[in-house]
Amino acid sequence: MYEDLGFEKLLDADGFFARLLGRSPSGADRKPLYGPDLPVVLLTGGPGMGKGRLLRAVRDRFARQVPVIGLDCASAVYADRAGPEPGARSAVTEALVEAALLLHTWRGTGGGFTFPRLFAGLAVISTGVAGGTGEAIRTEVERYEELIQQPRLRGLGARDFWRGALLGAVRKMLEVLAGQTFGPYGAAALTALLDALFERVTPRAEAELTRIYGDYPGAAGQPKHGLRRLAADFRAGGERRADAERFLFRALREDLEAAYRGLGGWLGRVGRPGLLLDHADQPLGERLLRAVLVDRRAGQRDRVVIVGTARRADGGDFLHGGLPPRPVAAFRPVDGVPATWSRRADPEKDRGPLSAGVLMLRMPFLTGDGLRRATERIQLDAEKEGGAHRRRITAAVAQLSGGRPHTVIRLATAAADHPMEPDDNDRAILDARLHHPDGAAERPVADVLLQELVLDQLPVRLADEHHDQWLDLLTHLSVAHDPACADVLLRHHQAGRVLRLTAHEVARLLHDTGWPACERHFIGDFGLRQLLVHRLYNLERDGGAWYADHHLLRDHYALSEPGGGAFHSAATHRMNHHLVSGGVDDVVRHLAATLPGRPRPWCEELLETAQAPYPGGADERRRRAQGLVPVAGPPLRRTVDQLLHAVWLCEERTRPTGSDMARTLEQLLRQLSIMDFDGAGVLGPIATEWSRLVANERPLLHCACTDQLGRRG
Repeated sequence: MYEDLGFEKLLDADGFFARLLGRSPSGADRKPLYGPDLPVVLLTGGPGMGKGRLLRAVRDRFARQVPVIGLDCASAVYADRAGPEPGARSAVTEALVEAALLLHTWRGTGGGFTFPRLFAGLAVISTGVAGGTGEAIRTEVERYEELIQQPRLRGLGARDFWRGALLGAVRKMLEVLAGQTFGPYGAAALTALLDALFERVTPRAEAELTRIYGDYPGAAGQPKHGLRRLAADFRAGGERRADAERFLFRALREDLEAAYRGLGGWLGRVGRPGLLLDHADQPLGERLLRAVLVDRRAGQRDRVVIVGTARRADGGDFLHGGLPPRPVAAFRPVDGVPATWSRRADPEKDRGPLSAGVLMLRMPFLTGDGLRRATERIQLDAEKEGGAHRRRITAAVAQLSGGRPHTVIRLATAAADHPMEPDDNDRAILDARLHHPDGAAERPVADVLLQELVLDQLPVRLADEHHDQWLDLLTHLSVAHDPACADVLLRHHQAGRVLRLTAHEVARLLHDTGWPACERHFIGDFGLRQLLVHRLYNLERDGGAWYADHHLLRDHYALSEPGGGAFHSAATHRMNHHLVSGGVDDVVRHLAATLPGRPRPWCEELLETAQAPYPGGADERRRRAQGLVPVAGPPLRRTVDQLLHAVWLCEERTRPTGSDMARTLEQLLRQLSIMDFDGAGVLGPIATEWSRLVANERPLLHCACTDQLGRRG
C-alpha cells in the first residue's frame, strides 16, 4: 500500500527508472539513459530509508514489461546451498544460478533466456565436487541443465547456432562421467568434460566460447585453457576464486547481451534487463558489484541495469580502493532525472577507483508537507478523535521519525487509534501497539522499529561475539554525548567480557551502517536516539537503568578535568546528567549561583545543561516553566528554575512548544535582565533572539541532528 511513498517521481512513466530500463510501467518505449557504458546505480541511505521498498516497487512496476529480477544479498540461502559442495559452489555461484533461473522463466516480450555461456563455466567448476566420482559430477552438472534448455515460450532472440548441440554434448559428457572414479582434484574429469563439450558444439558456438573463455586470464585465446584455469582458480579459493566468480558473472551478462543482439533480438526484445541487488553492502552483494565494476572499468560493455543498495553515503570502502572517498556522481529525486553520466576520466584507468563507475541515488527523507500528507494518508482513523488529535499525532510522527520513511509508516500506522494528550511527550506514541496484517501478535511499535532498524540490520563488520549485546550497548549509549563519554559507559557495560568494543569502533560501525554522526550526541540520529532512550527507561522498573547510567556519568565528570568533548566544561557535563537523574534542584542552585557577572557564558552552559532527554513519568516542565508549581527561594532562583524548565522543554524537541512557550521564554529572560546583578542587561537581546527561534521551531543550541531535524520538518 505504501511502496511508492516518497518515490512517485522516480517510478512514473517518465521517471528515472523508466528511462534507465527503456520502458514505462505501461509498456511504452522510453529513450534509454546512458550507454553503452552503463553506471551501476547505488541507492544510498541508512536503515529505514526505503531502499528495499524502492527495489520492490521497481520490480513490481516494471517486471511485466522488461526482465527485471531481484536478489537479496543478505539471505543465507545462497551460502546454505553452497555448503554441501564447497569445492564446486559458492554463495556467488548460487546467486548467479538463481538469477539465471528467474530470467529463464520470464514470460514477457521475447520470452525467457538461455545461458549456454554461464553453463559452460558452471559445468567445469562442478568437477570440484567432494569425492570426485563421475556420478557426483554428473549430479552436480545436472543441477544446471535447465539453463540451456529452450524456454517454453521461445523468443525470437534465441541464438539458433547453439541448436541444442550444447545439451547433446552435456548428455554425452554425463554418460562419459557416469560410473568412473577420478582423482581428488577432478583433472581427468575436467579433461573428459571439455573433450565432450567441444566435440559436439557447432562451429559458431565454439567461436563464441572462444571469444568468452579464450579471454580468461592466461588462456591465450584458447577456450579449453580458459575453462581449465577457471576451474583451477575456483578450487584455489581466495582472490583466485573471486576472479573466477567475476568471470562467471560476466558470462551471465554476455548471455543476456546475446539475446538482444542481431535481428531476432532487435525484433523480439525491448528495454534493458535489470538485476536488483538488495542489501548489496553485504559480502555477497559487494562481490557482485565489484565484479561488474571491475569488468566495466576494463572496457567490457553490456546493457544489464544493475541497481544495488548501500547504507553508507559513500557506497562503502571497496569503491574507493582504501583511499579517502572521492566525489561520486550522485543525485536526489528532487533533482529530476540526471540526463547525462560519464565515467570519470582517470590517467591510470586500470587502477582507478571503482567509484568512477557508480551513480548514487540518495534516498530522500520525507519533509514538510510531504511528511504530513503521508502521515494523514496512513493514519486515517485518527479523524475520529478530531482534528487537534490528528495534528498532534502528525507532529509527533514528524519529530520522532526525522522524516525516515519506514519510521513514518510504522509510527503513523500504530498511532492511528492511540490516544494522545496535548501535553504528552512525543515518545508516548512509541508504546502504541502495531497490528500485523499476517495475524502475528501485536507489539509496541518501538520494539518493532528496533527489531527492523537495528537487530535486522546489524553492521556487516560487527564480530559475531558482539551480536547478542549490540542493541543493549546502543541503548546505554543513547545517553552519551562524545566518544570519551561513550567509553565510560562501554567499559562499565562490557565488564567481564574478554573482547570489548571501544567508542571509536562503535562509531565506525554506526557509520558503516548508514547512521549519521553528531558532534553533541554519540547516537547522532535523533529518531534512533529517541527509540533507544525510550527502551533504556523501560529496561528496569521505575527507570532503574536510566538513572544508573546518568549517575555513572555524573560521578565520572565530577572528578574530571575541565573542558573538552561536547561540553565547555566537565562541570556542565556533570550538570546535564544530574538534571535528568533527579538532581533538578541542585542544578537550579548551581545555575543561580553562577549567573551574576557572566551572562553570556552562563547562557551557553544553560543550553548545554538543558539539551537532554526527559525521563519517563509525569512531565511537569510546562507547568513549572509557567510558574504553576510552587518553588521555594529568592526571585533569582525561582526565575532560573522556570527558565531552565522552559529551555529544557524547547531543547528536547519531543513536546509541542509553540508561540506560548516562546513568549514564556522571552518573559523569563526579560525578568532576569532587570534584576540587580552584574551583566543582567545582556539578557534582553538574548530574550528576543531565543523567543524568535522557538516561535519558528528552531533549536537554541545547534548540532548536526537538530539541524537536520529542522530541515526535514
